[in-house]
Amino acid sequence: MHAGTLDQEIKRQGSIMVEQARALKNATSKPVKVQYTGVQVLAQCTNDLYYKSSRDRAMAIAAAMNEDLREVDALGVDFIQLDEFTFPYGLEDWALEAFSRAVEGVKNAQIIVHVCWGNWGGTPAYLPDDTAKTGEIFDLTKRRGKEPPATASVVPGVYKLPINVLNLESCGRRSDDMSDLNFMKANPLPDNVSFWAGVIDVKSTITETAEQVADWIRWLLRVIPANRLGVTTDCGLILLQRYIAIKKLHALVAGTELVREELAKKVAA
Repeated sequence: MHAGTLDQEIKRQGSIMVEQARALKNATSKPVKVQYTGVQVLAQCTNDLYYKSSRDRAMAIAAAMNEDLREVDALGVDFIQLDEFTFPYGLEDWALEAFSRAVEGVKNAQIIVHVCWGNWGGTPAYLPDDTAKTGEIFDLTKRRGKEPPATASVVPGVYKLPINVLNLESCGRRSDDMSDLNFMKANPLPDNVSFWAGVIDVKSTITETAEQVADWIRWLLRVIPANRLGVTTDCGLILLQRYIAIKKLHALVAGTELVREELAKKVAA
């Protein structure tokens, strides 16, 4: 993959997701979500020959995106999601400001920030210890002390964003390790933010069972109230073969239904 090269002022030349949003609204009466690649991601992957600073570049990208977001919002979409999959590598000093600029003026849709540790086509983030030097390939086997939870690179920093939903790969980088939820418990969500948790591992071609999904949801409910919890996949399914992706989505639904039935029985009792 080659980075785009920027040699002139950033301006919105045409719609980004407007036509897709309109098509979705026409195709269904169910809630509609429209997704954008995040501002930090775009700013970091651009070969910039025009702006004097990364902040200037990011703010220009945010302003151009904002025009599109407001047009999509006016169509009546329910959710607008920004995928900030480089947040685990650290928040730039302009990250919060640029994100806020991108969603400025959105009046109807709920704003989601999606943060994950990639898929099997990408690399996971990690936190080096204080012996690491800039540009160094850090040897994790020589870490001094215990590695901090993966979620610590994101939470509580993202709580400062103007969001309605935090969509986080709930298990960090490993679907068999739910210890990061202890970090979430120590750093609880703001009252006005819901949590959408990834409970399907997109890095694996092994399909989860409904009971496995249900177990992860039950674990999540120890920390996140049911009325503020949503479940989804860790990241996109595009790199998985279609039949695997379909089976994983079926498991997601079936596992969710198991827990819903359990919660309904508790309420009835």
